[in-house]
Amino acid sequence: MSATLSSVAAHAGVSTSTASRALSGHPAVLPTTRQRVLAAAEELHYQPNRMASALRTNRSGLLGLVVNNLRTATFHVIAETLQAWAGEHGYQVLVCTTGGDPEREATFLQTVHTHSFDGVVVAGSGANADLVNGLLDDGRAVVTMNREVPGSRAPSVMAGYEAASRLAAEHLLSLGHTRIAAIEGPADVTSGRAHHAGLTAALRAAGVEPDPALVRRGPFDWLFGRQAAESLLHLPEPPSALLVSNLEASFGVLTVLADSGLRVPEELSLICTEEEPFFTLWSPQISTVDNRAAEQAHRAAELLLGQLTGADEPVPRAELVAPRLARRGSTAAPPGRLPHAAAG
Repeated sequence: MSATLSSVAAHAGVSTSTASRALSGHPAVLPTTRQRVLAAAEELHYQPNRMASALRTNRSGLLGLVVNNLRTATFHVIAETLQAWAGEHGYQVLVCTTGGDPEREATFLQTVHTHSFDGVVVAGSGANADLVNGLLDDGRAVVTMNREVPGSRAPSVMAGYEAASRLAAEHLLSLGHTRIAAIEGPADVTSGRAHHAGLTAALRAAGVEPDPALVRRGPFDWLFGRQAAESLLHLPEPPSALLVSNLEASFGVLTVLADSGLRVPEELSLICTEEEPFFTLWSPQISTVDNRAAEQAHRAAELLLGQLTGADEPVPRAELVAPRLARRGSTAAPPGRLPHAAAG
């Protein structure tokens, strides 16, 4: 039979209420008493009933994480980093993948409320501000990531999307490229808008007028990436460089480049604005602007912890994690051109 709180208390020679306070870390319990209770719990293999504890204390020791998927490295790294941090701080994390569907996300946020999760990180659809604010009003810790959530009062952490696209474009411009094509996310999501703004700003700062014919904007999937790459490469005057800021689309882009026999970077330079481990396994290795997903997760964890401990009040401030250029073998000067002196 499983050990109960009462049996742990009896084994440690204390009352049940003292055992409960000792196991929850209550400051009123003497260190020697706490050690005795913890030793008894370990000896009896006691497993606390989280549901009963949640009903009693309105705290469950559970955290939620919403991500659109676990296929891309960014979401995968965020999930692993938060899981590791939570374990170090005595929490368990329940991960929900939604495919970016606001309704599935809403259902999970309702579960967070119903089951008294202590907090949640929402790296999701950019919707459901009312549910986010409701959790804050209920005393839950909330941090948003990935997309802006209009109307949300929760703090947020996001990649510097505009800075990433601008860094990538400036790198290509410094190599001598002026005919730069882009495959981007939709205009109605945060990353799509910001990536496009960064590209446009970099081109204009270099005296290059952006050409709408060189831009493809579409959904986050590989098939769009394949179709977009094929259409760009079949233009009467193809681009000399390609900037892919839609990570899911990059999987389709790479299949087109492999099938076409086009030499990278001799005939086409390629750069992506998000890191993926297999980019360093491609031949040539793919230049990227690293969005630093682990750092994003660490910052989100710090904001979450501040709320969980009562050290910080949740305020709708936005933190952007600065990206870093990782120059590899897929970018070089266009044929017949020398890179500017600033390159490298």
